[in-house]
Amino acid sequence: MTSDALRVAAVDLGTNSFHMVIIEECREKGIVEIDRVKDMICIGRGSISTKMLDEKAMQSGIVALKNFLVLASQHGVAREHVIAFATSAIREAKNQDVFIRRVREETGLKVKVISGREEAEFIYYGVRNAVNLGSSCDLIFDIGGGSVEFVIADCHGVKLLESRKIGVARMFERFVQNDPISEHEIKLLEQFFAAELVSAAEKAVELGVKRGIASSGTAENIARMIHSLQGVESDVSLNNSVFTRREFNRLYRMVLPLRSAERRKMTGLDEKRVDLIVPGLILFDTIFRTFGLEEIVLSDSALREGMVLHYLRQQYDSGQNSGGLDIRRESVYELGFRCNWNRDHSRHVAMLCLQFFDQLLTLHGLDQRYRELLEYAALLHNIGTFVSISSHHKHSQYIIMNGDLRGFSPSEKEIIGHVARYHRKSPPSEKHAQYSQLKPRDRNAVDVLSGILRIANGLERGHRQNIRELRLACNPEMITIGLLSHHEPDIEIWAAELLKSWLETVLHRTIVFEPLHGA
Repeated sequence: MTSDALRVAAVDLGTNSFHMVIIEECREKGIVEIDRVKDMICIGRGSISTKMLDEKAMQSGIVALKNFLVLASQHGVAREHVIAFATSAIREAKNQDVFIRRVREETGLKVKVISGREEAEFIYYGVRNAVNLGSSCDLIFDIGGGSVEFVIADCHGVKLLESRKIGVARMFERFVQNDPISEHEIKLLEQFFAAELVSAAEKAVELGVKRGIASSGTAENIARMIHSLQGVESDVSLNNSVFTRREFNRLYRMVLPLRSAERRKMTGLDEKRVDLIVPGLILFDTIFRTFGLEEIVLSDSALREGMVLHYLRQQYDSGQNSGGLDIRRESVYELGFRCNWNRDHSRHVAMLCLQFFDQLLTLHGLDQRYRELLEYAALLHNIGTFVSISSHHKHSQYIIMNGDLRGFSPSEKEIIGHVARYHRKSPPSEKHAQYSQLKPRDRNAVDVLSGILRIANGLERGHRQNIRELRLACNPEMITIGLLSHHEPDIEIWAAELLKSWLETVLHRTIVFEPLHGA
């Protein structure tokens, strides 16, 4: 790819909402979100049964698109790099050509109407760039107003792509007449949903699907409402956050009997989804039961982000495919570049950390998940200097925990942030509120990993990549660290001696350093 930055705007003309995301892409920084905007046009209102787009809704949609284009232009997006796709409501409307032509004439924007299968594929591109897919298959689903897309995939690629006409606006219009919804209407919706899920459910059983990944405004609203019930701040990124079947069931039992006026008062629920959340909850409940899921992961990337990734791949013909995509590592490197990191220094510290971790495995007993998090904390430990040299370890922690790292759960970002925060100055302490709130297992890991990072950082004190290998020997009282170096490691040993005490405390052993000559 070229090193020049490219800005792209992707517009999604959905049944309920029109959305736009603006990104900047360049070789070093990767893909950085510049802005995003949403306008709940509800262009599908009434059209699901009539198959005709309403004149007022079309006018509102054109006004929204004009505003989107002004915003994109202000952010430096060239008109040829604005892409727009229309989904369920528009693709089913008999007068779609009228709307598409009017959009072109009044805004200059070319809108492509995509099929349900194409929509599912774009959603997959977006989700895999936000949530880490493993070797076992996951069920990805995106609940729109007119349709719901289902994808079954693992880290190697897609196993199933489906689009079903069971979106929340469609289902509300077709089945819900009472407020609150009646038991009969709930049963009708459950039966209709179950029938539409048969083929995906059969494939999920065949492939051993255990985890669900949801992307959409409905999923986000449900997650924020659950957080509100738990007294958790809802105005934060939900990407990679999880809610369980038990947490969902509590919300489900509470919301379904309520009238719309009562739902409107609930924290976390978008005012324009007060009615649509009802079929949304019933669909989520059916998905939990039909697929036997115990938890659902949230993805804040879906169709729009997938549109961007597909567009960039076409622009640069990168040949990138789903196999081998390491979004976690990519995201760490992108954040480092955005903060003008010292890449060579950070990578060398990370290399030393992994040697420590591996050779001390019998002492600390931490699993490989923590090894990966240690590497990322080492890579990012100094990015806080982007804000200020003073207290940069604290700035590093803040940036890591709020820098939109993709593919990490909130708890993993907390661990990475804490390990980076304690690479210098005071070690972990129960007096530090965020540290004290960690789970005991994670707190123990932070103790060990921060102790390793402190010494590794000391051994790179001169930023000259002098220490090329560590050779550790342990006995019940002492850890001897042999240092193979390019030059005399005097400055490195001096710095590491100042930083070793915390790991000595954690591992209950004295640490000594020995230069190894001629090895």
